[in-house]
Amino acid sequence: MLRWRLLVGTVLILGVIALGWLDHRFELDHRDWPPGACLFPVGLVCLLLATGEVLSLVRSSGLSPQGWAVYAGNSLLFASPWLAAWAASGALGPQSAAAGAAWPVFALIVGLGLVLAGQMARYRGPGGVIAETGAGVLVLVYVGVPFCFLGLLRIDGGVGALASLVIVVKSGDTGAYTVGRLLGRHTMAPILSPKKTIEGAVGAFAFSSAAAWVTFEFLVPPLRPEGGGPCAWWGWLLFGLLVGGGGMFGDLAESLIKRDAGRKDSSYWLPGLGGVLDILDSILLAAPIAWFCWSLGVVW
Repeated sequence: MLRWRLLVGTVLILGVIALGWLDHRFELDHRDWPPGACLFPVGLVCLLLATGEVLSLVRSSGLSPQGWAVYAGNSLLFASPWLAAWAASGALGPQSAAAGAAWPVFALIVGLGLVLAGQMARYRGPGGVIAETGAGVLVLVYVGVPFCFLGLLRIDGGVGALASLVIVVKSGDTGAYTVGRLLGRHTMAPILSPKKTIEGAVGAFAFSSAAAWVTFEFLVPPLRPEGGGPCAWWGWLLFGLLVGGGGMFGDLAESLIKRDAGRKDSSYWLPGLGGVLDILDSILLAAPIAWFCWSLGVVW
């Protein structure tokens, strides 16, 4: 199983690298197209698959929010950064910075309205509406909002910003798994995730920090068309620690949902890895942290 997991993981990593390179080249060759034109359809497919898996986990817990409403709301949330960029280009007339920032918030409100509309359409009497509405909103916030930040990270920071998130988080996953298996003695969350150890967490922070240094020293600079000096050492170190910590928290968050649903994996279509959510869980809650680090100038 370990060999199969490594094989599938390697194929996925190579595929992501190839897709990122294609998206970067396409942006350079087609300046009139919106940034991330190649990544958007792939991201949308991943969003829909992850949404379906979270809905499945929620239904295993006895709740059943309207699926169509959650799918539509999450799709709008993911598309909102590109809609904001399109509006800022002048397609809808002059736009303020606040108007551009409001697009994701507006998308979330529309998503909430769709979830409520779905409950109204099938309302037959008191009981369960609040819980199922809450479950639908959970899927919006847990999947749709992080995917929105992935879009913002790609549009605002370029392929390099998105790559920095994925590399740092997945390096942290690798560090936690490797160090935990070799040196793990003290469990970190014995009931929630008995295989995760404090030693593994230390390994995750170490691997994330090392990956951040490599990424901002060698990978990101060639991908920055505007150039610029090297990233300060404290910047990449803080990025590695914060984003790596967010990745670990995201992993534990998915474990919490799966434990409550009585499931080991979010789905079973990727042998050895589980489902799309099992691959993206650590990235989801780290994405907003990475975006804020880039936006606030912690890294460039």
